[in-house]
Amino acid sequence: MKRRNAGFKKLTALGAVGFALLAGISCAMASKPDKPNVLLILVDDLRPALGTYGDATALTPHIDRFASKGMRFDRAYANQAVCAPSRFNLLLGSRSSSSGIYGFGQNFRDYYPDAVTLPQYFKQHGYRTESMGKVFHIGHNTYADQDSWSVPHHKELVIEYVDPESKKEGFTREEALFSNQLAQGLPRGLAWESPDVADDAYADGRVAQRAVERLRDLKSQPDQPFFLAVGFARPHLPFSVPQKYWDLYDEDRLPLPGRTVRPEGAPPYAVKYGTEIDQYAPIPEKVTEEPFTDSLTRKLIHGYYAGVSYVDAQIGKVLDELAALGLDDNTIVVLWGDHGYLLGEMGMWTKHVNYELANHIPLIISAPGVGQPGTHTAQLTETVDIYPTLVELAGLPVPQVPQPFDGLSMAPVLKDPEARIRDHAYHCFPRGGRLGRAIRTDRYRLVEWQKIGNATETPQYELYDYQDGPMEVRNIANERPEVRKTLQVILARHPVPMPARPQSPRH
Repeated sequence: MKRRNAGFKKLTALGAVGFALLAGISCAMASKPDKPNVLLILVDDLRPALGTYGDATALTPHIDRFASKGMRFDRAYANQAVCAPSRFNLLLGSRSSSSGIYGFGQNFRDYYPDAVTLPQYFKQHGYRTESMGKVFHIGHNTYADQDSWSVPHHKELVIEYVDPESKKEGFTREEALFSNQLAQGLPRGLAWESPDVADDAYADGRVAQRAVERLRDLKSQPDQPFFLAVGFARPHLPFSVPQKYWDLYDEDRLPLPGRTVRPEGAPPYAVKYGTEIDQYAPIPEKVTEEPFTDSLTRKLIHGYYAGVSYVDAQIGKVLDELAALGLDDNTIVVLWGDHGYLLGEMGMWTKHVNYELANHIPLIISAPGVGQPGTHTAQLTETVDIYPTLVELAGLPVPQVPQPFDGLSMAPVLKDPEARIRDHAYHCFPRGGRLGRAIRTDRYRLVEWQKIGNATETPQYELYDYQDGPMEVRNIANERPEVRKTLQVILARHPVPMPARPQSPRH
């Protein structure tokens, strides 16, 4: 009591003017924001199958609500449509054709030992960096990066079955590969299961729970800004999610793909059938161009959308906790899908091609105090742009890093949706001993195919017009030479692609 009285006397002695001045300083200090936190949400295999993107099938209320608070990028694209390289694109700010990392088993620190990843850059500038779930791709002789994080990464499962009936044959090929073990001789796993279990019976439910717990702990350290990366596995195969998310959809009413044949005039090496989908039963072990039966197609589409709704619910838990803790006012939130996905369109499944549905991704960014909430933009954007965008939004210096750095900050677009930074997006994918380099403009995509290691070979081209929809119907490279040549000039401005890096030693 004596200390309180002494303090009151001192304030009284300051006089009215002094008290007002002190109060003003105190209020200014209280209202001055700290460094913004960053919450990076990564989702595996998520194409823009979300209500906010106009998908009439998807039931995604939590992500839709998040989009109403941030900016939706309607034309965001992966730099390569496969998990491991796409995550290196994000976390290094490097396109695959700049780094030479096009596949699994190529660990970036073997080639760029001093590289500074996106979270590592924030760590160097005073942030506590943590990750959980699928952030870097772990599996297929690819590993996490300990230098990126303030504490060890919290790994969770990508391939998971909880129904005993699903595990009769034991450890599966994909479980082994995602555990960095050899898969030879192991059985295929099931493509789906739907047990009546709680959300946290699967990895994504546990990741959401851990993210909530970590946010509560980080809230108790207000002077320590954080960079929290939360990675979700679904809707990646297998479509293993609780029954209640399957129950959201009527399988008989799910739309089937409208076109199930390859693009007319596409080079044979540009398309793919099988690869990943055939690692699961009851998919045929040898997938051909022949479309799956309607019943199998509907079941797979059903499983995919059940996975989308399941991950939407888990993301909702994390975002709700962020708001409940009062952290949303000073936290930049990014929702990113690592690449697109094919659900039987053109007879193809999953990703691994240079086409629209395999490369178009959801990207939503909420940066408190920047721009108007609930906006969207048609600015063409690449995965590599996220690194410099977050750096600028956080007020950090422009990165000077030793690895190739291809991203451009989209912070001006967040302030003004009509601002334009890029006039095309760039991506690539190797197939059949060739590298397909692609640029996507507002209307067209040009793909240039050239044999790897043989720059003298005459390139082959694909050109597609998306004025009538998102699927490639006919290669018009020879029909529209004036468009092709214009886009060739743009593509020629990009650096010569790096050859593929050698495989890393197995750990």
